[in-house]
Amino acid sequence: MATGKINVSVDNIFPLIKKFLYSDHEIFLRELISNATDATLKLKHLTSIGEASVEYGNPVIEIKIDKEGKKIHIIDQGLGMTEDEVKKYINEVAFSGAEEFLDKYKDSAKDSGIIGHFGLGFYSAFMVAEKVEIITKSFKDEPAVHWSCDGSPNFELEASDKTDRGTEIVLHVAEDSTEFLEDSRISELLTKYNKFMPVPIKFGTKTETLPKPEGAKEEDAAPTQEVDNIINNPNPAWTKQPADLETEDYQNFYRELYPMQFEEPLFNIHLNVDYPFNLTGILYFPRLTNDLNGQKDRIQLYQNQVYVTDNVEGIVPEFLMMLRGVVDSPDIPLNVSRSYLQADGAVKKISSYITRKVADKLSSLFKNNREDFEAKWNDIKIVIEYGMLSEDKFFEKADKFALYPTVDGKFFTFEELQEKLKANQTDKDGKLVILYASDKDTQHSYTEAAKAKGYEVLLLDSPIISHLMQKLETSKENISFTRVDADHIENLIKKDEEQISKLSEEEKETLKKELEETIANKSYTIQLEAMDSSASPFIITEPEFMRRMKEMQQTGGGGGMFGMGNMPEMYNLIVNTNSELVSEILSTKTAKKKERLINQSLDLARLSKGLLKGEELTNFIKRSYEMVK
Repeated sequence: MATGKINVSVDNIFPLIKKFLYSDHEIFLRELISNATDATLKLKHLTSIGEASVEYGNPVIEIKIDKEGKKIHIIDQGLGMTEDEVKKYINEVAFSGAEEFLDKYKDSAKDSGIIGHFGLGFYSAFMVAEKVEIITKSFKDEPAVHWSCDGSPNFELEASDKTDRGTEIVLHVAEDSTEFLEDSRISELLTKYNKFMPVPIKFGTKTETLPKPEGAKEEDAAPTQEVDNIINNPNPAWTKQPADLETEDYQNFYRELYPMQFEEPLFNIHLNVDYPFNLTGILYFPRLTNDLNGQKDRIQLYQNQVYVTDNVEGIVPEFLMMLRGVVDSPDIPLNVSRSYLQADGAVKKISSYITRKVADKLSSLFKNNREDFEAKWNDIKIVIEYGMLSEDKFFEKADKFALYPTVDGKFFTFEELQEKLKANQTDKDGKLVILYASDKDTQHSYTEAAKAKGYEVLLLDSPIISHLMQKLETSKENISFTRVDADHIENLIKKDEEQISKLSEEEKETLKKELEETIANKSYTIQLEAMDSSASPFIITEPEFMRRMKEMQQTGGGGGMFGMGNMPEMYNLIVNTNSELVSEILSTKTAKKKERLINQSLDLARLSKGLLKGEELTNFIKRSYEMVK
C-alpha cells in the first residue's frame, strides 16, 4: 500500500475548499455526477473512434444511500482510472489547480466561485464528507485501485479487488451534513441539477404495473415489477434538431420543465448555433400580464445538460427575462460570479445572438400569419415594447412588426399608421398627432369625441408605454403622441380654422370669476375655450407632458430628475363658451341656482373622467335624483 502527502504548500486545503470555493454545499452532488458523466461520455467517444477495445453497452450512473453506515455512493461505468491517473488527476492536478486558484483569487475568492476552470469539482465532496474513497478500474487492462483521504493532506493508495470497469466514489458523510442521507433531499437535488443529464441516472427502484395476462378476471390485481428508477431524461428536446420536433414535442417539454404551469405557452424559439460559440436551447413566450414582477418560473441555464442556475442575468437580454425555457452553452463556466459573466466576451455575444434570434422569430410569425400574431399581441407586447426601449438593434427590427391597436380592435404597424393618419391628423405645423387612450372605459367619452371628428384612436395600455412613446417621438420625425383626455377635441390636433366664441370678452371675464368663486377644489386650472356648441359644456383634461412624466417616474426612470414622486394630479377644467348650458349659467340671476348648475356640471365632467368617488359620488347621485323629481 502506498501512502503519501499531497504536494501542496497550503498546509490544509480542505477548510479553504469549504470556506471559499463553494458557497453552496449542495452542489457536491452535481459536481460528482458531472465527473461521472464526463467519464462515461469520454468512453463512448473512445469506443466510437476505435481507441477503446471494450463494449460501451448501456451505462448508467447510480446513486446509493447507506443511512446506517452514513455513506453516499456514486457509481459510474465510465473510463475508470489507473493508479498513475489517480496520482495525476486526484493528487496533483486538483491541488495545483487549488493553489493557482488561491493565488489568483486570494482577494476575491470568497465572491468569485469560479471553480470550473481549476479541476476542483471532485474536491467539493469534502464539503459534506469527513472521508472520501475512490474505488476505480480503468477500461485499460490494469489493476483496480482504492484511494482514500480523510480531509487532511494525507492520502492512501492501494490495490482493489474491483472487477468491473468504472469508478465508485464513497462519501463518509460528516455530522453537519446528515441531511444528505435523506432520500427526499437527494431526490430534490437530482431533480434540480441532473434532470436532463446525458447519461441515465439511477436512484433506487420503483414499482411498475404490467398489463394483465390474457384470461385474467377483472377483479384480479395487475402484475407489477420492480424497475430501476431513472430520474432524468437524457435526450431533452433542446438537444435535438428543430426539424425532428413537432409542436407537441415542444409542448411536452414545456410541461416537463414547468410541471406547475397549467397554461400552454404561445409559441417557442429554438436556439441552435455552433459558431462563433456553442449554444442550444428553447425559449417559450408565456402569456404575460402587465405585472412585470410576477414571473416566477424563470429561464434555466445549463452547461452540457448540467443545471447551473435560473439567474440568467447577463446571458439572456434583460427584456427577455420574462420568457421561460432553457439555454445550454458549454462556453459558460459551471461556477461563475455575476461580475465575471457580465465581463465575459462570449457571454455578450450570446446575449446579442439571442436578441437577434427572438427578433427574427417574431418577424417571421408576423409575416407568415399576421392574424394569429395580432391575436397574441396583448400577451406578448410587454416583452416587445421593453425590448424596443432597451436594445437599439431590437428596436430596428421590431419597428417593422410592432403593432399599434386601435380602440376598435384594428392593428397597424407604425408605417401603416403614418399612412392612415397623415391626411386627417396632421396639425397646422405639419406634425402628425397620434391620439391614444390608455383605458377604454374611463376615457370613453373623450374617445367618442375624437372618433366623431374622424380621428383614429389607439389603445396603448401597457405600463411602460410612456417610455416607448418618448423614444418613438425622439427617433421619428414630426410625430407626437397625445392622450385623448389631454385637451379638448379642438386643441388635440390644432388646425388653422378657429371657432368664434358666442361670449364677449367681458362676459368671459365675468364667467371665469364666478366659476373660480364657486368651485371649491382649487386644483383645477379653468380655461375658457370656444368649441362646437354640441361639445360638452365642461371637460376635464390632463396635460400630456406632466402626466406622462409622472407615469414614467412611477415605472422607473424619466422624470425622477423633476422630483415628481409626490406631484399632485394636475387637471384643466375646460369650459365651452359656445355651450347653451354655459350661457344659461352666465344669465342665471339666482346665486343658489347658479352654484347648483356649476357644481352639477363639474361633477358630470368629473364623472366622465372617473374622478368622482366615495362621498362626493353619493352626494352627486342624491342631488341628481332631487333634480329629476
